[in-house]
Amino acid sequence: MAHAYTPGLKVTPRIRHQARRVLPIAGEVRVKAGDRVAAQDVVAQTFLPGDVIPINLANQLSVSPGEVPASMLVPVGATVAVGDLLARTKGMFGFFKTEYRAKAAGTIESISAVTGQLILRGPPTPVQVLAYLSGTVVEVLPKEGVIVEADAALVQGIFGVGGEAYGPIRMACTKPSQELTASLLKPEHKGCIVIGGARMTGDAVRRAIEVGAAAVVSGGMDDQDLREILGRDLGVAITGSEQIGTTLIITEGFGEIAMAQRTFDLLKSHEGRDASVNGATQIRAGVMRPEIIVCLPPEQAARVPEPNHSTGMMTVGTSVRVIRDPWFGSLGTVAGLPPELRTLGSGSKARTVDVRLESGETITVPRANVELIEL
Repeated sequence: MAHAYTPGLKVTPRIRHQARRVLPIAGEVRVKAGDRVAAQDVVAQTFLPGDVIPINLANQLSVSPGEVPASMLVPVGATVAVGDLLARTKGMFGFFKTEYRAKAAGTIESISAVTGQLILRGPPTPVQVLAYLSGTVVEVLPKEGVIVEADAALVQGIFGVGGEAYGPIRMACTKPSQELTASLLKPEHKGCIVIGGARMTGDAVRRAIEVGAAAVVSGGMDDQDLREILGRDLGVAITGSEQIGTTLIITEGFGEIAMAQRTFDLLKSHEGRDASVNGATQIRAGVMRPEIIVCLPPEQAARVPEPNHSTGMMTVGTSVRVIRDPWFGSLGTVAGLPPELRTLGSGSKARTVDVRLESGETITVPRANVELIEL
């Protein structure tokens, strides 16, 4: 039987999933291997150095740079608060003294008799890494972080913006072909992972931000709506750092595209359960997909058989999604894998795949233009 290998999106009721949770710089790991953790437990923490604040004390005190060290009232290494008296000149005959009080809090890092500058280091910024998954710590990376593992239901989307979010799943649409409009977003969706159906409108996203939804997941979205919400065109770089007030994930593609029935049914089956989502997406080298993860308690995981995941193998009958125009976002199954090279419309030659779309139409596209929907 002919087969090929290609990247894919996972939509599965159960998979053993691992999350690597690491700090940006060395710090303290707060858990040990074998510990059970909840998704929002802090597993590691560190402190980023504060901002450097240069202060020209020679100018502030109207003295020469060489006189600055003798004018200091607090030593290097001292922690100061706003308003603290840092320096005072000797004045003339004990009078006409000039003082300088701190305008920012921090730690005195250095004092220069050459430049007359004082370097104040602002307060350190605490950084905490959450477990992300409710599961077991299977490995500790000393001073870096941990790897957390859990049995979970997993849905990978095709595109997302915004970072990690947590909350219970709430269905806003009753069927996968229903458009997610602003009227479907209610105050009770605050802090929830809201599941739509087909296209999420720009007004729906703005309403979700207004009510405080943690994330919105739907089949599609208009690229113009996304541009207006972000206030700019989205480049090809990795997403996930956007600060728009909620995380957005589309599962199928841009435009009027309904969520796949299997995806909708899987998310609906977990309504009310807490989920972890991440909108970070990278399409090119080092592919990263947005995801919705529902961790399964051990007793439930034992009742859900784990499918035989396809691990990238494409054969006749495999479910796929087309990821290039003019059929971008279309779903279908592999009808054939011709072994010979075929000439494309551009004149170049490539290996192709015959895809039978859900509409019944069979199309031929380059194998690089499809990705698996792994069950």
